[in-house]
Amino acid sequence: MFQKNIPAWAMLVIGLLWNPAQSAEIGSTRNQDRLWEPIPDEVFLQEVGRIVQTDSPALAVAVYRERVYAGFENGLRLLEGESLSPVGEIREPVRRLEALANSLWTITDQGLHRLDSNGWKSIGEGGYRDLCVHSGELIVAGERALYRVDGDELVPLENAENCPMAIQSIESYGGAIHVLGAGRLAIFDGHKYEFEEVVDWGEMPSPETRDLCTMGSRLYVATARGLGVLRGMAMTQIRGKDGLCVEDTTCLTASDKDLWVGTSRGAIRMTATGEFQYFAADRWLPSNSVHAIACGENCVYIATYGGLGIIEYVSYTLQKKAAFYERHLEEWGMKRLGFVHKLLYEEDKGGWVREISDNDGGWTAHYLAAMSYKYAVTRDEEAKKEAINSFHAMKWLEEITPIDGYPARAVWAKGEKGHQAQHGSGGFPAEWHDTPDGVWEWKSDTSSDEIDAHFYSVSVFHDVAAEGKEKERAKEHLARMASHIIDNGWVLMDLDGKPTMWGRWDPEYLQRPKGFNARGLNGLEALSFMCTAYAITGNEKFLKAYQELQKLGYPKEVIRQKLVFPPDSIFHSDDELAFYVYFPILHYETNPLLLSIYRRSIERSWEVERIEQNPWFNMIYGVVTGNDCELEQATQHLREWPLDLVEYTYRNSNRDDLFTPKGYVAYSGGVKAISPRERGPLRWAAPSLQLDGGSGGRSVEDPSGWIHAYWMGRYYGMITAPTVTDPALLTVERRNVQLGATPYSGPPRPDLK
Repeated sequence: MFQKNIPAWAMLVIGLLWNPAQSAEIGSTRNQDRLWEPIPDEVFLQEVGRIVQTDSPALAVAVYRERVYAGFENGLRLLEGESLSPVGEIREPVRRLEALANSLWTITDQGLHRLDSNGWKSIGEGGYRDLCVHSGELIVAGERALYRVDGDELVPLENAENCPMAIQSIESYGGAIHVLGAGRLAIFDGHKYEFEEVVDWGEMPSPETRDLCTMGSRLYVATARGLGVLRGMAMTQIRGKDGLCVEDTTCLTASDKDLWVGTSRGAIRMTATGEFQYFAADRWLPSNSVHAIACGENCVYIATYGGLGIIEYVSYTLQKKAAFYERHLEEWGMKRLGFVHKLLYEEDKGGWVREISDNDGGWTAHYLAAMSYKYAVTRDEEAKKEAINSFHAMKWLEEITPIDGYPARAVWAKGEKGHQAQHGSGGFPAEWHDTPDGVWEWKSDTSSDEIDAHFYSVSVFHDVAAEGKEKERAKEHLARMASHIIDNGWVLMDLDGKPTMWGRWDPEYLQRPKGFNARGLNGLEALSFMCTAYAITGNEKFLKAYQELQKLGYPKEVIRQKLVFPPDSIFHSDDELAFYVYFPILHYETNPLLLSIYRRSIERSWEVERIEQNPWFNMIYGVVTGNDCELEQATQHLREWPLDLVEYTYRNSNRDDLFTPKGYVAYSGGVKAISPRERGPLRWAAPSLQLDGGSGGRSVEDPSGWIHAYWMGRYYGMITAPTVTDPALLTVERRNVQLGATPYSGPPRPDLK
């Protein structure tokens, strides 16, 4: 694979094409035609969820005069703040609640009750099933008869007293009352029940039917195997293959142009554009068994076996969301010594603590790039200070070790409160080393992951935000790491004088079984490091090293760096590493032959990654190629992140819509991208194709990757500035609150050398 395996004629071609004069052209940013269209940062509705858990199942729910009522086996309750208070007038089991005709109607086991401006009134005794408004009258369904409400009484509808089937639900549709029974849909036109003429074409998805709902020209039927849709007299079906997340539907509610669908495994919002949005436990609902749904003003209430799930819709722009996440980092105590951290919940340490991880430089790199891009776009001095602070933290990782150009994975203050990583590479124990003054520990056995993150984020900082001495420090930092790699024979040399487990780019390692599958990615990394170091410093040492790698044959391995087989070789966090190093090498390189190789590589990789709809991957691809990079999907992904960044348990493997979308191929496994709304926030090292996971609410993700993608999009014009000027839609109020880990109180970070 490397030089000794390359024929003599090929080496001659390499020598002719990859000459120093051509390679010395590194360093300029190319202007190129772009095929992507910018996405405007328009106002959208952001979901904000909360849960009210109850000691018994919530069976029904309704919104009446801006108050929320829920039905239970022991009566009716009123939502007051975060709790449900009993309503004394209704103590028997509640089966259905409806807010119709300026009144709240409650169906219990004993009868029908009405609440209006005059208070509570019992309207009828006996068993009732449903209500609807038809031709200006309120119609009530008994078990086998229909009634109309006349004042405080129920009057039987003429010819509607002997329905040939037990009634489940009724709706007014097409000028007639439609009556749903077990697997049967009838109409009452004022004279008689009809069955033969209800459906001329098509059939129900299942004979097990549950509910009806009218929306304009359509009548929807909830069944055990999807939705039936009646238009005129034609019945079609909406099933999993059509996008319905769960086919076992239980109840239906209309809200403006949306249809809300309750299921045995969560709730679904079907929008007017045909999009299906899935809301399930544990993030959105107290449990997945949905019994009823009610819609209020910009709010949806979902009655489940475990209580109420409440989803409020709040107007946001992406810029406001970025400000929210920046505030989140502060309020949740996720920042420390210039680094950013996720949080873990540990009872023995009193609750939320910061994770001092195996890869603190890698996670902080996203925040450094985010603040660099934000400063370049806004000239906000606070963003500049944040970028400089995080850069100093990254540089400190190298300065704290006694080895020139060798950065630590993480730094721990002796005696600080937090979670200190106890694992190392390959399942070995963590390697923590004390500093000579005994104040700090630093984590060793550094991997290629860290070097990738340093080269990417520091080069972005250098190019778009750094000035004066900070620019020189950025150059020095990259030069020291590049020199360490070259001087130690293309490895990271640890304290013991041996290469670290994963910090290897030497030909010997990449020809061994352990490193063979890494030859494409590691080769790309080494090339990118040297290309970037030379572009930024102009030091001929790095140009010569870059040329040496070319002569060794590294470029030819780059094209197929993304592994898709065998399955146990697919490691999705490697995708983040690849895009870390794709960006600078395609940004700085100008040699047509090398560009062709690197371009073919990222084209191949992005075709594999495209199905994941990862905003950062998409944007990097679009920036370095100018090609269409599915910005619509990338921006939608950013909008769908929940504001609550707690990592709840999620399960999507039991869904019925697990089909690969048209236009995509799941080359490296999986089926489809799962929306962040439906799985939770994710760092860009995690695959969006993962169906199940989460930590049961015991960790909080840091949003640095999201902020990075947003401000990168703004910097390159992929996302335009917001189209509104209202400050309430552009930022969030700063608050002096502490929600997560207590602020860091250990020794301060030392000044840079």
